[in-house]
Amino acid sequence: MTEQDWNPEAYERFRGLRLRPAIDLLAQVPTVPDGDVVDLGCGAGVMGAALRQRFSRPVIGIDTSPAMLAKAEATGSYDRLIEADAASWQPDTPPTLIFSNAVCHWLADHDALFPRLLHLLAPGGTLAVQVPRQYAAPSHALLRDLAQEMFPDRFDFANWTAPVATAPVYMKMLTPFGEVSAWETEYCQRLARSDTGHPVQAFTSSTAMRPFVEKLGPDELRRYQRAYDEALHAAYPLAEDGSAIMPFRRVFFVVTRP
Repeated sequence: MTEQDWNPEAYERFRGLRLRPAIDLLAQVPTVPDGDVVDLGCGAGVMGAALRQRFSRPVIGIDTSPAMLAKAEATGSYDRLIEADAASWQPDTPPTLIFSNAVCHWLADHDALFPRLLHLLAPGGTLAVQVPRQYAAPSHALLRDLAQEMFPDRFDFANWTAPVATAPVYMKMLTPFGEVSAWETEYCQRLARSDTGHPVQAFTSSTAMRPFVEKLGPDELRRYQRAYDEALHAAYPLAEDGSAIMPFRRVFFVVTRP
């Protein structure tokens, strides 16, 4: 399959569960100087209104997905929306806040990425980041294990390392650049019954499954989804109402420049 744009409807099916970590991150952002607020990886714009209400200044959304940007524009919460890659984006003027919820785990080389983003900020500005750290959990580990087992010609995780580190690693990495607060939270999520398979597969299909789906043909994808679904039933047993409990770990940090 060729790479596809993000599906806003599939992503927003779990809007509440995905929004809570962003709200938790925003609650830890300090008062920042005058300047633009950047929602880096804004997606469908679910945080635009909260950022505008909190800071009462221009809010700029950055995302690579035209479909997501169209949804963000419809919210009316952004002064500007820019189609750009977060890894290489450059602002016209230094922003006072770069807020990034659940996007930087898609980007490589965090040792270089986060210092680069910090250097884009105005003096006294803040970088606030939330990223999933779910890679050892069955929801994500099974995706890798099954892909390698079923399609070894396309998937090899022998030398794979998780793209997200622990909170202490980020604190040590970023302390030279300013005042750092870093923490991890495991959210105990109850996923409602799904008519198309296990509830965890419904949750991961619009995010973690994407890199696997893009490399599979239609018949291969059906076999892969069926195997994943069967494995999920063992890892996350269903309740009588068809729901499932899925613990989900996330890493947060807030860095304020001097």
